[in-house]
Amino acid sequence: MKGLKKLALVTAIAAAPFAANADLKALDDSAMGNVTGQAGVTIELETRVSIGEFTYTDEGTFAVSGIEIGGADASGLTLTDPASPDGGYDPQPGLVTQSELLNDLKIDIDVAADGDAVIHVGSNTGAPIDWGMQVDSMSLRDNVEASSATQNTTLISGLKAWGQLAALDIRVDTKDVGGIADTGTLNLDAAFTVEQMDFDVEFLGVGIRDMKIVGANAGGATYSDQEMADLLGDDNGEDPALEGKLAALASGNNPLGQSFAVARLDVYKGNGLGASGATDVLRVDVDDVLMDVSVAETIIGGANIGTIGIDNLHISDTKLAVYGH
Repeated sequence: MKGLKKLALVTAIAAAPFAANADLKALDDSAMGNVTGQAGVTIELETRVSIGEFTYTDEGTFAVSGIEIGGADASGLTLTDPASPDGGYDPQPGLVTQSELLNDLKIDIDVAADGDAVIHVGSNTGAPIDWGMQVDSMSLRDNVEASSATQNTTLISGLKAWGQLAALDIRVDTKDVGGIADTGTLNLDAAFTVEQMDFDVEFLGVGIRDMKIVGANAGGATYSDQEMADLLGDDNGEDPALEGKLAALASGNNPLGQSFAVARLDVYKGNGLGASGATDVLRVDVDDVLMDVSVAETIIGGANIGTIGIDNLHISDTKLAVYGH
């Protein structure tokens, strides 16, 4: 599984410059032993990313413009109460920081006894990490010179969102996939919330205001701890400790006292689905996505037509094969 081992090494090296001013220290065996088996390295990180434009061009172009990723304030959404006596700077409940920086990140990196790379992204304080992002527009363009362009359609504009990240666990599993040598799987497990998301779908005349994505136990029908563990259990048994932690974050039975949305993905090289005959394709298996979703305002034709709620949305056993044509 040479390819993914190199990927893990390159990832660690690429992250090193961000930690130039951070304290690099060994992990505590007693704290991390249940997950990784032994100590590795820790990288502390704070950053803000700004991208003027990202484009994908085939015969035409898909463009994403004005990308900002950072802390909660990077979203540009109002995170304070303007009617408060101190001038409108009351922090939102549960946020660790409200700076424009994506900060308070702690990245623990280990190599397990079986050769797997284990990466955990959390916070220095143990509280969720606040994140914010915004995108000015997503559009489709033809490839005619701008002075004479005839087609330019804005798909989405004014996308702004902020939320909390409780955990992100990445494991590069070196076990060969389907008996194919030098393959492996990138396992991604995340627990998060989207506290507010606003955007407009301009070409349809639709606007979304105050969209929230939270844990399945945040409201409505709830799962017991055992039901949650059974629901999110992985048949491959990658790491029981990580599975238990993810189930606790989803259920709300955790020190944070909050139910988080969860997503579990496996990414690897494999064959196409069904009778496609495709080989060496990018495979993405969605093991579980579990969340509650609500939208406070759905705007069509300039008028709010009402609210939308989805309770206990569970996506599982979903497989994607991605390749060129």
